[in-house]
Amino acid sequence: MLLVILVVVGLMGLAVGSFLNVVIHRVPLGLSVVRPASACPGCGSEISARDNVPVLSWVLLRGRCRSCNTAISARYPLVEFVTGVLFVAVAVRFAPSAADGATGLVADIVTGVAFVYLMAISVALAAIDLDVRRLPNAIVLPAYVVGVVLLGAAAAVRGDLAAAGWAAAGAGISFAFYLTLALIKSGGMGMGDVKLAGVLGLFLGFLGPAVLCVGLFAAFLLGGVFGVVIMLTRSGSRRTAIPFGPWMLAGAWIAVFWGEALASSYLSFTGLGN
Repeated sequence: MLLVILVVVGLMGLAVGSFLNVVIHRVPLGLSVVRPASACPGCGSEISARDNVPVLSWVLLRGRCRSCNTAISARYPLVEFVTGVLFVAVAVRFAPSAADGATGLVADIVTGVAFVYLMAISVALAAIDLDVRRLPNAIVLPAYVVGVVLLGAAAAVRGDLAAAGWAAAGAGISFAFYLTLALIKSGGMGMGDVKLAGVLGLFLGFLGPAVLCVGLFAAFLLGGVFGVVIMLTRSGSRRTAIPFGPWMLAGAWIAVFWGEALASSYLSFTGLGN
């Protein structure tokens, strides 16, 4: 049964990945993600349903438009494939357990849906920030509402007031921390980073204070390591602007999957856990 669920989730991820390609291209331009239908950038011909099957169509067409033979970027199937794989990973992480009873099962499912949503916008935001160094409000701000509704519902069904409290605290702490950094050093953190921090804090806080702390620390660790690599390889300097959104998102997901284990290992290593 679990295998069937994972296959369905993976296929859903491929389909969502196809839609995310539209989001990544159009949202920064202020265009509708619904209309017009997707078309070839070369000849403008509308992409038919048979040529819009995630990953498979690109492979069968050998990465080219059926009408004009214009090359189609490999990023399209890559986004679709990666989204499918990541959706499966999230489904495994939040797989519902029958041992929790009916209410626990419902809470697990709602929690899983919430984090699948977070994964979807994470893929879109990371790609957009790398492209144009922006984290659009059109994606970030609705995530507050979706997160509060879904995570609040999961906490209510399970009767877990602590999770709801930590979610709220995580959002506030993360937002305030990044806002302080943005105010202290002009040009260091953008307001897009600040708004995203609140969203990530909401989701990470729901999983507990250890996960929240690991997520905050991991973002700066990853960003710092990348910055050092850039300087060592002479691909940039200390003044080179590096989009921080992808590292915030990567750090958050490291915390989601391995946060508790990493926090426990750190406390044991330092002796603080004794």
